[in-house]
Amino acid sequence: MLTRRDALKGLTAVGAGMTAGISIWSQTRGDNGIPVASVLDATGPINIYGRPMIDAAAFAVDNINSSGGVLGKKLQLIQLDTQSDNDVYAQYALQVILRNRVAVLTGGITSASREATRPVVDKYKEVFFYPEQYEGGVCDKYVFCTGATPAQQLSLLVPWSIGTYGKTFYTLAADYNYGHSSAAWVRKYLTQAGGGLVGEEFIPLDVVDFDSVIQRVEQKGPAVVMSLLVGGNHIAFYRQFAAAGLKGKIAVVSATFGLGNEHVVLAPEEAEGITVIYPYFQEIDTPVNKAWVAAWHKRFGADYTYITDSADSIWNCWHLWATGVNKAGSLETRKVIAALESGITFEAPEGMISLDPQTHHVVHNMHLAKVNEKHGFDIIKSWSKVPPSETMAVCNLLKNPDSHMQFTPS
Repeated sequence: MLTRRDALKGLTAVGAGMTAGISIWSQTRGDNGIPVASVLDATGPINIYGRPMIDAAAFAVDNINSSGGVLGKKLQLIQLDTQSDNDVYAQYALQVILRNRVAVLTGGITSASREATRPVVDKYKEVFFYPEQYEGGVCDKYVFCTGATPAQQLSLLVPWSIGTYGKTFYTLAADYNYGHSSAAWVRKYLTQAGGGLVGEEFIPLDVVDFDSVIQRVEQKGPAVVMSLLVGGNHIAFYRQFAAAGLKGKIAVVSATFGLGNEHVVLAPEEAEGITVIYPYFQEIDTPVNKAWVAAWHKRFGADYTYITDSADSIWNCWHLWATGVNKAGSLETRKVIAALESGITFEAPEGMISLDPQTHHVVHNMHLAKVNEKHGFDIIKSWSKVPPSETMAVCNLLKNPDSHMQFTPS
């Protein structure tokens, strides 16, 4: 078995490649401060999601510290740029667990980055919070997922789209595990709702030319394009789709659009009317969210582009973890997990949320919204307390605590 000392021998090169200006704490858990880590993409093609998430992590940790910290101690945040490279995710996870002795690891954006990190946290029995919407099915004693799952997004978006636009769908998905699994859920929910799939394509993350894809969509003539596209390069699809004259003729709905501020980058004539579904939108009209948005703008500036659902998910993961640790009265992994499984709730910007003990996923409030002409969203429908039912159907960590796997759609 690899010891901590042996594993650390291979970390010199990792440290040499770290982004300049990132501070690494050497404290152990017994010192005055508690080292904690966030691994997210500040650079690379996935950084369109990472930048607001990085801001949210710093904001959340500062908020927790200003409220007394955890167990009466301040959190000391280690933030590392994983550079949109899954190998770097695994390397940095190993580093912060073994060298920095962090009390919790948060981060990961793509499902591929999560799956690169998960074996490391499982091996060393570290609590890991994954803060992004994803394809569902992760059932792992050490992993907590604060993003939405297909049962919370697609099971609501698909039947609404059928009722609003029509029964025929063409799915465009990113060509990795998130896209493939999510496309399978689209097929399942389409069948349940009486719809049909006329086309399905999986697009590599580096693709920027969608001309041939758009031609095939136009030939099939679906009522709806379901976009599960991901990353900065895929923004080109929406621009080219509008340029081809298809916007307004074929509806576009998505479980990913807007997380990278695509609605801000694109012109209104390219994005207005695209429908998405998330737990959080900046426009949520509640006192808690208004106060959070005001505090965010005070911290980061009134001209901050847009506060994304991913930022809300980061905020929630840090506060759920802090609540669990304070309830446990300990940083010991076993005790923290037991506390997190006891029925933790939190008043989030999206509304009151709870952590499902059985799956380690969040029960969310879900909001359906359309892009408006002001680079924002108009919320048109909401659901409260939506469970991650697809994962609950296959995962019970209370009965099977030794599970460390991901179920896929059957």
